[in-house]
Amino acid sequence: MDKLLYVAMSGAKQNMNSLAVRANNLANANTDGFKADMEQARSMQAFGEGLPTRVFAMTESPSANFASGPIKTTGRDLDIAVKGDGWIAVQGDDGGEAYTRSGSLSFDTTGLLRNDRGNPVMGDAGPIVLPLPIEKIEIAQDGIISVRPQGATAEVIEEVGRIKLVNPGNQNMMRGSDGLFRMMSGENAPADPLVAVESGAVEGSNVNAVDEMVNLIDIQRQFEMQVKMMKTAEEMDKASSSLMRVS
Repeated sequence: MDKLLYVAMSGAKQNMNSLAVRANNLANANTDGFKADMEQARSMQAFGEGLPTRVFAMTESPSANFASGPIKTTGRDLDIAVKGDGWIAVQGDDGGEAYTRSGSLSFDTTGLLRNDRGNPVMGDAGPIVLPLPIEKIEIAQDGIISVRPQGATAEVIEEVGRIKLVNPGNQNMMRGSDGLFRMMSGENAPADPLVAVESGAVEGSNVNAVDEMVNLIDIQRQFEMQVKMMKTAEEMDKASSSLMRVS
């Protein structure tokens, strides 16, 4: 009896974890550059004193969906979208290098170039700082940033840095708790000159809202089934107790 109850209880718990993953994906359906989390469930033996006779369910997120999201044209000079495979290097909250596909950029009063989450954008020699004041900014396909200083003539264009673009292979990337991706090895990825960006556009989220809604409904039904199994185990336990009293 306890085997049935244990399996149903652990299954219901993992259904809640699955629900959280899918709900997070759905909440980020409009987040630029977001990559949907994947989730899967598998059975695991419970090891402890005695023989491993109990099995429980475990939900895990083995990876993310690295498919490209839709390219949305904005016409804004500081918006960039990675074309094909590749990542934009930024500085994480921990001070280390991290990677994102979100290319809606801006700069603060000191000229520090940041993404829409506030992370400094990395160049060949660290975070990129623009020489203020500037009148115009251009970002080329290879990530080179050119600016026209304020008050300069139209033909004056100066290169001030290059955005670090990398492509270490999606199989080597993992998402951190801050939503940014990093190398599984813990090392920094080398710059890749073959990665190109499109200026005046951003990449949208690759979350399919319809699929996520269908998955949420399916998970809710699984949770209800697990609860019914627990109630069935309780009823069977009561019936067994009644039989023992009769005998």
